Amino acid sequence: MGDFYLSRTPSSGGNQRTFTVSTWCKLDFTNNEEHFFGAGTASSAGEISMCVDGGEKFMVMFNVGGTEYYFQSSQVLRDYSSWYHLVVAVDTTQASASDRMKMYVNGSEVTSFSTDNRSNLTQNTDFLVNSTSAITYVGRRTSTTGNGYYKGYLTQTILIDGLALTPTSFASTNANNIWVPNTSPSVTYGTNGFKLEYKGTGTSADASGFGADTSGNNNHLAVSGSLGTNPSTTDTPQNNFCTLNMVANSSMTTVTEGNLTATGNTNSNNGNTDGTIAPSAGKWYWEGKFVTAATANTNYPNMGVYPVNLSRQPKDGGSLAEAGYFSDGCSFMPSGSKFRNNSTSGYGSAWSTNDIIGVALDMENYAVYFSINGTWQDSGDPTSGASKTGAAQAWTAAEGAYVPQVSSFNNSVMELNFGNPGYTIASSNADANGEGSFEYAPPSGYYALCTNNLALYGG
Repeated sequence: MGDFYLSRTPSSGGNQRTFTVSTWCKLDFTNNEEHFFGAGTASSAGEISMCVDGGEKFMVMFNVGGTEYYFQSSQVLRDYSSWYHLVVAVDTTQASASDRMKMYVNGSEVTSFSTDNRSNLTQNTDFLVNSTSAITYVGRRTSTTGNGYYKGYLTQTILIDGLALTPTSFASTNANNIWVPNTSPSVTYGTNGFKLEYKGTGTSADASGFGADTSGNNNHLAVSGSLGTNPSTTDTPQNNFCTLNMVANSSMTTVTEGNLTATGNTNSNNGNTDGTIAPSAGKWYWEGKFVTAATANTNYPNMGVYPVNLSRQPKDGGSLAEAGYFSDGCSFMPSGSKFRNNSTSGYGSAWSTNDIIGVALDMENYAVYFSINGTWQDSGDPTSGASKTGAAQAWTAAEGAYVPQVSSFNNSVMELNFGNPGYTIASSNADANGEGSFEYAPPSGYYALCTNNLALYGG
């Protein structure tokens, strides 16, 4: 989700003392609070809002009698490659203050807290959730300033009106011992309950909208702000796609749009960002859309691959900072040159605005190839196997796993597509396993970087 939100004002009152919020989220990180649910009027009694805060902790903000209090985990949520299941269960009718509000992460109750103000949550407190006098929000806080928009991914966001439930009502462990959503949770949603799957495209509060309620209650939410060009994605807890890794991101690069757009934000040096999946076997394909060249340095943005087991210099530019400085890393630049082992050499054609750059990473024969709008450069043939015809770089098995990388400089913009595009494409080509959506067809035997494929084809 971006700088927009969903909202609904209940037409009928529900239970303001007992309710549950459940959602799955794949995070980005902006050093700010990012709120996935809120209800009420800013800074007034009964307001409640749920977020991952700037310290990467799960937090509930609630207002009792005009005073704001916090309920915050000690645990940090720092895995930007995975989906988290977050649940908040509220029942203010409970005699014990510690039972009046509970939080859960990936099926387990949180029991260690940085801040725990639940002692201020008096018995039978009425929140403004399920109230006809307040707005329910998904994707932002209730206040009108510092909204704390949620900017990562969300799926299966559920509000239960009238019950305080545990995570097993919404999710379970599959045959691979992975905690995943129940497709059709066996729950009673209550008067104002809803289930959001974010599969629609419209902005209105109806069954076709992005905020369509699929619980059967028809409590649809309306969209405010910019919905963007491709809001519904195939990146889910059941099939997790590679994105850009906020833990391995330069301070000189701003990553946005679901961690798929890299923008250079300084002209002091280049900044590098790795992907969240580093395969060690198999054959893999992804694309990048060239949007804007860097100011005063048209070698950026560039994209390529990097061996993760080699020591490296800081990601914030400078000597030996990017993949190409190492003999076994290679990046492709807008000039049409490739960069490796601290040396630039000719490889292909120059890029133009909106060109789609393809990367084929062969971890069976240890080679990488680059294409422009479906044409493999230097007469490259990613299906050539051991001959590595026209490969931009070749190496040996000893180098281990390789990771996608994009390098940015001042004002450069590159949009990545690992099979889950954040931008609109003219055509949709899946791999041979039916995964991913690419502008150009992946070469035979190459697959999108997602967990379904990793389980089948190595990595």
